[in-house]
Amino acid sequence: MKILYMGTPDFAVPTLEALYQAGHEIVGVLSQPDRPKGRGMKMLAPPVKEKALELGLTVYQPETLRGYAIRPLLEELQPDLIVVAAYGQILPPYVLKAPKYGCINVHASLLPKYRGAAPIQYAILNGEQETGVTIMHMAKGLDTGDMILSAATPIDPRETAGELTERLSKLGAELLLEAAALLERGEAPRIPQGESQTSYAAMITKEDARIDWTKSARQVADRIRAMLPAPGAFAACGADVYKFADAQPVPGAGKPGEVLGMEQGAMIVACGEGAVAIRQIQAPGKRRMPVPDYARGHALPERFDCQE
Repeated sequence: MKILYMGTPDFAVPTLEALYQAGHEIVGVLSQPDRPKGRGMKMLAPPVKEKALELGLTVYQPETLRGYAIRPLLEELQPDLIVVAAYGQILPPYVLKAPKYGCINVHASLLPKYRGAAPIQYAILNGEQETGVTIMHMAKGLDTGDMILSAATPIDPRETAGELTERLSKLGAELLLEAAALLERGEAPRIPQGESQTSYAAMITKEDARIDWTKSARQVADRIRAMLPAPGAFAACGADVYKFADAQPVPGAGKPGEVLGMEQGAMIVACGEGAVAIRQIQAPGKRRMPVPDYARGHALPERFDCQE
């Protein structure tokens, strides 16, 4: 089966590798264009492009799919199936209709929950105890297509978005191979999602990473791990902005945002209900470090979000 693969971030790399190792004919790989990143704004290739080149595959990086931009490419490659995993652009109808077996997507949630761009972060933000991966037939709507397969996995209460992404990417790769085999045999089901449990996970913004200390300790801890590795949950104290990692709920009481002290290598910060023990901090202009290391040379803030 000739497959055109479309993916961009780390999440999409295991699926590409799995298809390649399974012996599928990958006629091309589409990924987002190289972008400037980091302090030096150096042009960096997306992870899927790097892996595709390592495997000796041909990579295409169109700026857009609109206006029939890749129709000549589709006519040239004649893929039987398009596999999509976190590509980063909506597929227009002419792309969806091009392959013999259509387009299928590796989506990191148990659909119809958390349709959209950030299902992993929102599952953690909302305190879900379980998430998973769904392989779906792609349709015109946002993650609305019929499902082929899904698999669930528990979320560890201290697992970060980055750690969960890595696990789900491997689970998705395994599930995609099963779905591709079903399609080739003409046995792939079409399971309607239904609308009763629909929810959406919009793209994460900087404001989403701001900590509201009036929330419960569990909610604050969930926000901190949902924003790792990026953009990083933050709070201000005066003009200074701090980021945090490795937090868990603990007993404690005080004004929301008040630093109650240090305990067993963690900074204890009061929340609307309970407190959080934060073990890593990133001060302005500094790298992230364990709280005790930071405290050796700096006084801890007395209270976060303390602007009047």
